Amino acid sequence: MRRHAEREARVLSAEELPDPHGGPDAPAEGPALAVHRSLTRGRELLIARCELVLEATRRPGLRTFYAATGAAFRERLAAMLTAAGSPAPARHVLSLVAWADGPMFSRAAGFFSAEMPGPDEVRGGLRELPAGMLGARKYAGDEADGDARMRA
Repeated sequence: MRRHAEREARVLSAEELPDPHGGPDAPAEGPALAVHRSLTRGRELLIARCELVLEATRRPGLRTFYAATGAAFRERLAAMLTAAGSPAPARHVLSLVAWADGPMFSRAAGFFSAEMPGPDEVRGGLRELPAGMLGARKYAGDEADGDARMRA
């Protein structure tokens, strides 16, 4: 488990995280990069994480270790969301993680496993969540697709 946590931590380094003050899309950039890398470069690692999470439900010691290793990630994400203006960073961290876990599982082992998204697709889907959480009036999307989305 420790080796797995170390490998996961290398998927996205702290230096690669965007400046949280970089505009309404900044909170989505780091998680989008991590999700895309997990799906394209680290699929085996992602599947192993899913297996470890399930095993941790049966083994309390493993659950404790898994929760502790995840705390560092949650703290970094909460700090980024706080800096971006989140009024409820703990709740927003849960929302971002839940969103990211869904597509990662679906693409790695679920119904969409034959389809790998490009970085723009991941980023576009993830941008919508912080925009809504942080009260931004900017929505991700391509204006050329005929979708009438508001831009600030």
